[in-house]
Amino acid sequence: MDRFPLSAHQLDRFRGDATALGVNDRFAVAVSGGPDSLALLLLAAASFPEMVEAATVDHGLRNESADEAGFVAEICRALGVQHEIVQAKVDTARASRQRAAREARYVALDEWMERRSLRIIATAHHVDDQAETLLMRLVRGSGTGGLAGVRRRSPLPVPGSDRLVIRPLLGWRRSELRAIVEDAGIAPVDDPSNRDCKFDRVRIRQRLAENGWLDPAALARSAAALAEAEDALGWTTRKLWSEQVRPLEGKLRFDPEGIPAEIRRRILLGIIEELADAAAAPRGEEIGRLLETLAEGGTATLAGVQCSGGSVWLFGRAPARRGSG
Repeated sequence: MDRFPLSAHQLDRFRGDATALGVNDRFAVAVSGGPDSLALLLLAAASFPEMVEAATVDHGLRNESADEAGFVAEICRALGVQHEIVQAKVDTARASRQRAAREARYVALDEWMERRSLRIIATAHHVDDQAETLLMRLVRGSGTGGLAGVRRRSPLPVPGSDRLVIRPLLGWRRSELRAIVEDAGIAPVDDPSNRDCKFDRVRIRQRLAENGWLDPAALARSAAALAEAEDALGWTTRKLWSEQVRPLEGKLRFDPEGIPAEIRRRILLGIIEELADAAAAPRGEEIGRLLETLAEGGTATLAGVQCSGGSVWLFGRAPARRGSG
C-alpha cells in the first residue's frame, strides 16, 4: 500500500463515512477505472485491508472496455484486492442506451455479489454528482422523490435482490478524488461519453463549471434536505394508510377527508399499485386525472382497478371483460 500513499485524515474520514453506512465486514466496490471509482478503490483498500473485493463491469459497448477492465485488474493486483471482470448484457435496442446499460450493470453486479457472498457494494457518487442530479431533475420537473437525488444507502436496483448500495463519497468533492488518484501516480480511464454533450448530465456539468455562483456543495445540501422531506412524506403516508385505508368486502376503502393533496396522491398511487397488474402501472398524469375524478364524486377504471369517488373512495379489481365472440 505504500505505493499509493493516503493521509491519516483521508483514511479516518473515509472509514467513518463507510462505517456509518453499515460496513463492518467484507464488502464490494464497483470500479470502472475512472478517477472517482479509482479513488474509492484506493480509499477502501487502505481503510479496510482484507475486507474489500472489486468488480469492473464490461458493457461491451466500446472497443476499449476490455482493456480498461484489465487496467483496473492490474491496480487491484497491486493493492492485493480480489477483482473480477463481469460482463453486462445490454439491450442496445432500447431508446435510452444509458439506462439500459445502468440496469444491465446492476444485474451483473448482483449476480457477482451472490457468487461472492457479498451483501454491500460501494459506488463512487460524490458531491458534484449529487448537484448534477438535482439540477437534471429540476429541469425535468421532478417531485421531492426525484429531487432527493442519490441516497447514501439504498437497495440494489435489481428485482428480488436483498443487497445494498452505499455511497460513502457523497460528502467528497470530485476535485478531492481526482487529487487522490493523481497523488498515487495513476492515469485513470478516459471515457469519451463524459464529454458528449448529447447527454443531459454532461451539459449540466458544463453549466456548473461555467457559472461559479452555482455551488455544488450547497446544491448537494439541498438534495439532502429534500431527501429528509421525502422520508417524512413517506412516513406520514404509511401512517395515514394504516389509519384510513381499510378492506371492505373484497375492496379497499379510503377516507380522504382532511388529508393533504400530496399524501392523498401517494396513498392513491399505492392502492392502485397494490391492486393493479404490475405491467399496467399508471403514469403520473393518469393519477392526477383520477384524483380529480374521485374528488368530484366520479368513477373511473385505471390499470385494471375500478375506482369510485365521493366522501369515501372505494377500489377493487375491475371485472374481466367478456370476449366479443
